[in-house]
Amino acid sequence: MTTDHRAQVDELLADYRRSRDQLASVQRDLARISGSATSPDGSVTAVVDAKGTLTDLELGDNAYRLRPAQLAELIVRTTREAAAQAAEGAYRTLSPVLPAGTDPEALLRGTADLRSEEIQPPQPARRRPVVDDDDFEQREWMTDVDAKASRRTR
Repeated sequence: MTTDHRAQVDELLADYRRSRDQLASVQRDLARISGSATSPDGSVTAVVDAKGTLTDLELGDNAYRLRPAQLAELIVRTTREAAAQAAEGAYRTLSPVLPAGTDPEALLRGTADLRSEEIQPPQPARRRPVVDDDDFEQREWMTDVDAKASRRTR
């Protein structure tokens, strides 16, 4: 009996070590992923990591001829393209190690198998107006009295 339990424990530990080794390997692979994109005119090159974080930005000499708003828009667009490229690499890296039917894109977004209604922030509850007994402006009879008084003084 003791030998059977020991064999089971050894097998579980071996499975655990394989899983940890595989996880470490995937983490190393993800850390090496980057995406790079260059704008059509060649003035902006953006490099991002697997998480989409900008890690390098190169501006060519012709970038400075653009108006600031145009340059900013070009940087954002080019960075998005680089992030999409890096995300594709991350999806390819994760797909083989995920359970069947798991969407690597949803997993990386942090939504996994959640439905959109589960992700939406709750709507604030409608609150009834608070009536302060010391606040005479909220009392209709005061408004009516004031209105009648002002009509008499005209």
